[in-house]
Amino acid sequence: MFPHWNHCALPLALGMLLGVAHAAPLSFTAALNLAEHQSPNLAANTAQINAAQSSAIPAGALPDPKLFIGIDNLPVTGEDRGHLNRDFMTMQKIGIMQEVPNADKRKAREVVASASIDVASAERQITRLQVRRDTAIAWLNVYYVERKFALFDALDQENKILTDAVKAQIAGGRSPVVDAVMPRQEAVQLADRRDDLASDLAKARATLRRYVGMAANEPLAGEPPVPLLDAEHLRQQLHQHPELQAFAAQARKAEAEVHEADAMKQSDWGVELAYQKRAPQYSDMISVQFTFDLPIATARRQDPLIAAKQQDLVRIEADREAMLRDHANQLENDLADYATLKRQLERAEQTALPLAQQKVDLQTASYKAGKSALTSLLAARRELIDQRLKIIEWQARHAVIAAQLHFAYGETAP
Repeated sequence: MFPHWNHCALPLALGMLLGVAHAAPLSFTAALNLAEHQSPNLAANTAQINAAQSSAIPAGALPDPKLFIGIDNLPVTGEDRGHLNRDFMTMQKIGIMQEVPNADKRKAREVVASASIDVASAERQITRLQVRRDTAIAWLNVYYVERKFALFDALDQENKILTDAVKAQIAGGRSPVVDAVMPRQEAVQLADRRDDLASDLAKARATLRRYVGMAANEPLAGEPPVPLLDAEHLRQQLHQHPELQAFAAQARKAEAEVHEADAMKQSDWGVELAYQKRAPQYSDMISVQFTFDLPIATARRQDPLIAAKQQDLVRIEADREAMLRDHANQLENDLADYATLKRQLERAEQTALPLAQQKVDLQTASYKAGKSALTSLLAARRELIDQRLKIIEWQARHAVIAAQLHFAYGETAP
């Protein structure tokens, strides 16, 4: 038999389960999926799509019929005034009226409604990729700031070793007593830089929390994905950018609105059916009536509206061309930065960093041999620290540009 859960125990148990679920380390892929699941912007887009789909259902339907009730030919003078049953022309009537827009107008309204769904869907795709891109960049920022923190942890250990070496040098008479202060000064400078990193990390996690909630407080898991970007492929995919694709849906909607405006030149019609009751001594009657619109002033009414809709179509095409140029420019700038950072990273990792390390090793050996001052060793260490930090900074920028390029083209890049 299952245990009995009271009203307090069940929410408490669910809260504990959710807490356990959120306690898991946050991987790059998990962050993207969690952000997409929690995004209020995507929820708003989904509601917009649902609204457009609901609006499309009655788009081409006829208007609701109208019920009318009235009195015809009621006398207002003479002996029969105010009486409903004396004059043979007096009739009480009830009827129904149906307006019928022309077929082209109804068809155009259906196309407009369908295109509105496409526009909402395109906007959701743009939002989805923006959420995934921004989440990816936020995760990468946290990752690389933590990499810098790990570097400072190693530097603290190195500083302790340096302090012991300085004490040994002073004890052996190979260094002045004043050198004992320098490692402590170096430790203070490292602590200041660590505090700056702590501030950067807090800000980075706050940004990540915006997309994944409290899961941003958990440790990160795994490595960032290795970017594999093909410049020519990205150039070929330029026209597939989601923001450019959205213009196609907007153009379809605008074209349908042009057709709807043009259909207003055609006559709509309506039909009325009425039952007319007269006094008992007279026969009851029925009547049928048809009405037709007369678009006789199209130059002042329909034509200006058609021209306005056509200009809206021109505007959409112009906006699309402007955005295409902006994205082409941004793509080339990002590709140039990406290639430059790749070359700089290769030189830094293969040449600059080994040389900086070699310089520190040589200065350390020279200092221990009493042939150089401690200031030279500390300067070499600072160069090595700056070189390590620069490499991490370049790696972060390289990864961010890769994420921007990847998500800009609908995650279609190889």
